[in-house]
Amino acid sequence: MPVNKDCKTERNRTITLSKKERLLYKKRLLKLYCSVSVEEILNKTIHQDLFKVLPFLPTSFVDLLFIDPPYNLHKEFNSNHFKEMSPEEYEVWMDSWLSPLRKVLKPTASVYICGDWKSSSSIFRVMTKYFKVRNRITWEREKGRGAISNWKNCSEDIWFGTVSNNFYFDSKSVMLKRKVIAPYRDEAGKPKDWGIENDGQYRLTYPSNLWTDITVPFWSMPENTEHPTQKPEKLLAKIILASSKEGDVIFDPFAGVGTTCVVAKKLGRQYCGIEIDETYCCLAEKRLEYANSDKTIQGYVDGVFWERNTLRDQKKI
Repeated sequence: MPVNKDCKTERNRTITLSKKERLLYKKRLLKLYCSVSVEEILNKTIHQDLFKVLPFLPTSFVDLLFIDPPYNLHKEFNSNHFKEMSPEEYEVWMDSWLSPLRKVLKPTASVYICGDWKSSSSIFRVMTKYFKVRNRITWEREKGRGAISNWKNCSEDIWFGTVSNNFYFDSKSVMLKRKVIAPYRDEAGKPKDWGIENDGQYRLTYPSNLWTDITVPFWSMPENTEHPTQKPEKLLAKIILASSKEGDVIFDPFAGVGTTCVVAKKLGRQYCGIEIDETYCCLAEKRLEYANSDKTIQGYVDGVFWERNTLRDQKKI
């Protein structure tokens, strides 16, 4: 018997669209047919094919470019689908949009590009043509199907690069609060680099390029949608806080359901997103509207990121 998606359980907080909402949010979407100023696209969702938009984008207005392109595999994205290519073809496809995107970047801009194990090497090769590659972040994607004849895929990569050697990075804004397993004390018996709280012992640590504290959105989380590859708000918060300042412009050319734009708004940045699918654009606009009254980001409280399942108020993780 088919499941009626409109009949959700009480705990299912997945964001959906009614017919009335779709019509409302569709009116807010932008399309570009000629060159525009920065002011005309700031804090907007552009509903269009990226390749049709590229010629009309302003130059040198982006402080942080976050790119989550289709990975090199067969995947359906609502009204669109992506077909797997050879690694060489995938690199040519990547180059076809990454090269023209360089014009939108400020000389001090940072660039982050997501990928899986299959596409990661291609991303590195294309990025090195245009940017100074700084690091590769690997994050644990704890959801995923098991594999009988191979290792289960439960990680993804994010390549970090910059336009030049002059760039912004604030590691103190993305400190991680970890439970202390071995609580060392100094000679006077005082905690060494850790503190005691009501529900345990914790230490603030500097961020590394291995992220194991990310929760992939699922049905009981208020940020969840039916997008098949939605990135967590917590993941974007780390990147935006580390590589931009308040008021900076964050740009996402494969915006999906708007996670980048939503988190940018919550953190006091400006944003612009491009997405080809109308449904995803409308979901992004609905989430952006929610962000007017709810600035919370799961796992990020009082300026600190927490490990999974360690924050007492479960509503915040």
